[in-house]
Amino acid sequence: MTETSHSNLPQLANPELHIHDADIERLFGPNGQLGSAVSSYRPRHAQIEMAKAIAQAIVGQTTLIAEAGTGTGKTFAYLAPALLWGGKVIVSTGTKNLQDQLFLRDIPAIRLALGAPVSVALLKGRANYLCHFHLERTQQNGRLTSREDVGYLRDISRFIKTTTSGDKAELSQVPETALIWNLVTSTKENCLGSECQYYQDCFVMKARKEAQKADVVVVNHHLFFADVALKDTGIAELLPSANTVIFDEAHQLPDTATLFFGETISTSQILELCRDVLAEGLSHARDGAEWAKIVMPVEKAARDLRLCFPPEQVKLSLPQIAPSSDFFPALETLKEHLSTLLETLEKQAERAETIELCRVRALELSDQLDSWGKEPPKASELAGQECVLWVEAYSSSLQLHRTPLSIAPIFNKQREGNSRAWIFTSATLAVKKDFSHYTAQMGLGEETAMSWPSPFDYAKQGILYIPTGMPEPRSPNYTDAVIDAALPVLIASGGRAFLLCTTLRAVKQSAERLREEFAARNLNFPLFVQGESGRTELLDKFRQAGNGILVGSQSFWEGIDVRGKALSLVVIDKLPFAPPDDPVLSARINAMERQGKNGFVHHQLPEAIINLKQGAGRLIRDETDRGVLMLCDPRILSKPYGARVWQSMPPFSRTRELAVVEEFFRSLKSGDDPA
Repeated sequence: MTETSHSNLPQLANPELHIHDADIERLFGPNGQLGSAVSSYRPRHAQIEMAKAIAQAIVGQTTLIAEAGTGTGKTFAYLAPALLWGGKVIVSTGTKNLQDQLFLRDIPAIRLALGAPVSVALLKGRANYLCHFHLERTQQNGRLTSREDVGYLRDISRFIKTTTSGDKAELSQVPETALIWNLVTSTKENCLGSECQYYQDCFVMKARKEAQKADVVVVNHHLFFADVALKDTGIAELLPSANTVIFDEAHQLPDTATLFFGETISTSQILELCRDVLAEGLSHARDGAEWAKIVMPVEKAARDLRLCFPPEQVKLSLPQIAPSSDFFPALETLKEHLSTLLETLEKQAERAETIELCRVRALELSDQLDSWGKEPPKASELAGQECVLWVEAYSSSLQLHRTPLSIAPIFNKQREGNSRAWIFTSATLAVKKDFSHYTAQMGLGEETAMSWPSPFDYAKQGILYIPTGMPEPRSPNYTDAVIDAALPVLIASGGRAFLLCTTLRAVKQSAERLREEFAARNLNFPLFVQGESGRTELLDKFRQAGNGILVGSQSFWEGIDVRGKALSLVVIDKLPFAPPDDPVLSARINAMERQGKNGFVHHQLPEAIINLKQGAGRLIRDETDRGVLMLCDPRILSKPYGARVWQSMPPFSRTRELAVVEEFFRSLKSGDDPA
């Protein structure tokens, strides 16, 4: 692996790789096309150098790992070379919201500026597109349980007559989380494919055909890796023809890939199968079997499996489940009843295509369950990789997971074959400019890795404040101590703050304390708490309030852009180490230690630093932002690894004095420059 900074670009031996350097200089320069077409555009040296490096990777069909600090303008830095010279391009980003932003805003702006005659398609997972067949079946069945769903179904029925894409994101009056969507979209398991009477009008198929024809296809990481694992999103057909693959928000890839390269089977899937078997059996083969009598034991066995664990959410690796647990006999009972159901489906499958689909689903579920033996296995493998088997219990369902300890060999296999450019970019890929943690996770060991710092003047724009007198994070009164330390800072900042917590319990406890303190002190700061509304709604209200305080956990640490005075303070309660009892983390640490590595130094610490950099990145979003980053965790100064943590952070001015922070905010309010 090669690591460089923006000021020391490698002079590659092949001068042909630099053929577009002059074009990039002109395009991104003071009088270039971008400046004249995009009103807010300003030339940035780091952005120009990054665009050159990406153009070189595209020309050479090589891999580039590109870390670019906040404000570099990495989206334009990769889009311009990709649209001009990338050939067939797949751009994969972290979320569906970012996907929509790229497709609706960023790519049109670049395409217009460049005058590039490229066609662009947006491709999402099938659950995002209305299904004519399942909508019609839901309308006919009339099995809706709430008045709200009846209203939503009416909205959806009108929408399908006018939409050209069938994308549910276009129908904003039906919430994305509404249960009705499950009844009017398809899954891989229940799609009729070319046998469907609506196949010619199918929105999923239309989206995939458009993606096949387009020069640039915008997807998200979940879709990309779901396809690699399930071959059900249309990317399997796209990838062979792609010349360039770009992963934005690439720091998310290890977690996303781990999710899809493993296998998961849930009691919810089994209950959904039972529901569909009963409906299809009664519709097409009423005389073929006593469908209710065959389905009921499977449903009961699935629910009994969930009841083997406490009612609260738990995660346990298989070796942690006592051999005497009810789990093992309950699992065998479920297998037996599912096998009986499968026998009936095999006899009746030829009666209808939908019954045959149920048979295929039952067979897949049965095969997956069979890999979970009567006794806890010593080790497990998936596609030749060592795996950890673990269970996750939710309030009403149980998931059985088989997760690979390393995705690197599997992902490397996906990258073999056709020569193409692979670009991995994010603001947070390195720890103190060391990319080795990320490259080891992704199997990118010897690939070129480059880093460009943010153009922001962090020392002038912000302060890193570490309060004195904080207890150890494990102490029972730690969250109260965080609130005690944060309150004077929140008052000084006039609200306008994020309080980012590492656990949902801390979110709840912090919100309760803040409500009590605001009431006692007669403070009028609007409080927005994760879980009390959707993320988008909370952020909209926070921006509108102007003096709000938002309390959130992991989902608010990244992918959020609040510019200006509405966000002037970010408080982080503690270093975001993953829970040590997480079964996958424990198995990975054990595997590392068997290889003579230190699990904390080589895995937990770099993960926490990258996560912390994301949280800290919420504060300064452009050149005019000013603010304070408050890190409450005393370990950043008391532990030997603390220096590695703060040296990886943006180069803010630093203080431990509350008075310095209060003076900073006084200067902001008076209009003086705090610097």
